[in-house]
Amino acid sequence: MVGIVLLGVFVVLLVLGAPIAVCLGLSSVAAILVQGAGKPIVAVMSVLPRICAASSSKFVLLAIPFFIIAGNVMEKAGISGRLINLAEKCLGHIRGGMAAVCIVVSMFFAAISGSGPATVAALGLIMIPALIKAGYPAYFACALMAAGGAIGVVIPPSITFVVYGSIADASITNLFKAGFVPGVLMGVAMILVALVIGSKLDLKVLPKATGKERWEAFKEAFPGLMMPVIILGGIYGGIFTPTEAAAVSVFYGLAVGIIVYKEIDVRKTIDILIDSCSTTATVMFITMGASLFAYVLTRARLDLAIKGFMLDVTGGNWIIFFIIVNIVLLIAGCFLDSTSALYIFTPLFAPVALQLGIDPIHLGVVMIFNLAIGLFTPPVGVNLYVACGIGDVKIEEISKGIVPLVLAEIGMLLIITYIPAISLMFVPH
Repeated sequence: MVGIVLLGVFVVLLVLGAPIAVCLGLSSVAAILVQGAGKPIVAVMSVLPRICAASSSKFVLLAIPFFIIAGNVMEKAGISGRLINLAEKCLGHIRGGMAAVCIVVSMFFAAISGSGPATVAALGLIMIPALIKAGYPAYFACALMAAGGAIGVVIPPSITFVVYGSIADASITNLFKAGFVPGVLMGVAMILVALVIGSKLDLKVLPKATGKERWEAFKEAFPGLMMPVIILGGIYGGIFTPTEAAAVSVFYGLAVGIIVYKEIDVRKTIDILIDSCSTTATVMFITMGASLFAYVLTRARLDLAIKGFMLDVTGGNWIIFFIIVNIVLLIAGCFLDSTSALYIFTPLFAPVALQLGIDPIHLGVVMIFNLAIGLFTPPVGVNLYVACGIGDVKIEEISKGIVPLVLAEIGMLLIITYIPAISLMFVPH
C-alpha cells in the first residue's frame, strides 16, 4: 500500500507539471502518513526534519555550492570567452572546426563548473551564433551546445559525482579520476557526429590564425586554463580534498577575475553570490526531497524487494544487470534530474552491484554517464530548454537535431559499461 501511494502520488504530481523536488517531497510525505496511520501526527512527521537535516548537512556536499560559485565566477570573469577565442584560433580554420571548438570549450568549462546547464548558459550565447554563422542549422547548433553542456556532469570536478559519492559512500577523489577518460570520449563522440553532419553542409571556416595570434590567445586564456589544472592536480596529488579544492577554485577564480582580467566588480560579485545561492538552494531542496523518497523506499522494504527481484532476473550475471541499469536510467533521465535519480536509484543498484562484484566507482561512472545523456534528452532535458532559450528554437526542432548525438552517446555508453578498464585505469586498487 505504501509503495502504491508513494509512486502514485509521485506520477500524478509529475504529470501535473510540479517541480521534481515537490513531486519527491509530497509523495514521500503522503506515504509516511499512510505508513504511520493511527499514530499521533506529531510523532509521524517528526522524522521529516531529521532526514532533511541529515541529508543536507554532509561535509562532502559543501563542495556543491563552491563549485557552483566557481562556475559563475568563470562566466562573469570572462574566462569562457577567452577559452573560446583560443579554441577558435587553433581549430576555426578546419572544416567543421567550430563544432569541435564548441565541444572542446565545453570540456574545459566542464572541468571547472561541474554543471551541465551552467555550461550551456555560459557558452551558448557565444557558440550557438558562431555555429549558425559557420553553416550549421540553428536546431543542430542548439542541440550540439545542449549535448556539449552534458559533459559537465562527467568530466571532473563534477557536482554529480559528489552527490553519488555521498550516497554510495564512495571515494570522490577516485570518482573524479574515473570520470576523466569517459568524459573525454563523450566529447570525441560528439565531435565525430558534428563532423559527419558538417560534411554534408556548406560550412564556412575562419581564416587560419598565425602563430603569433595563437600565442596571444593562449596567454590571454592561460589563467583560465590553469583553473582545472589547480583543482584536479591538487585533488589527484593529495594536496587537498575535493571539498577544499572547490573552495580553492572559488578564490582562484575571483583572483583571476578581479586582479588579472579586471572584469569582476562589486556588482558582479553580488550577482554571482545571488545566482549561486539560488542554484544551491534548488539542488539542496531536491536532495532533501529525494532523501525522503529513498527513506520511504527503505522503510517499506521496497529496496529489498527490488534487490531480490534484480538478483533473480540477472541470475548473478553482471552483463544483464548493466542492461537493466542502462535501460532504467536512460528512461528515468528523460524525466528526472540527475540529483533526484541518484538518490532514488543508487540505494537500489549499489547493493546488487556489490553482490555481483562490480566496483562501485565503475557503477557510479555508468550511472552518471546515463544521466548526462538525460540532460539533453526530451521531454525534460534541462540543457535542451536552456539552449532553446538562447537559440530561439522550439523544443520540437531541437529534438530533431539531438537524435544522432543521443545515438552516438548510447554507443559510447555501452563501451564504457562493458569495458570497466576505461573508467578504472587511473583508480588505485
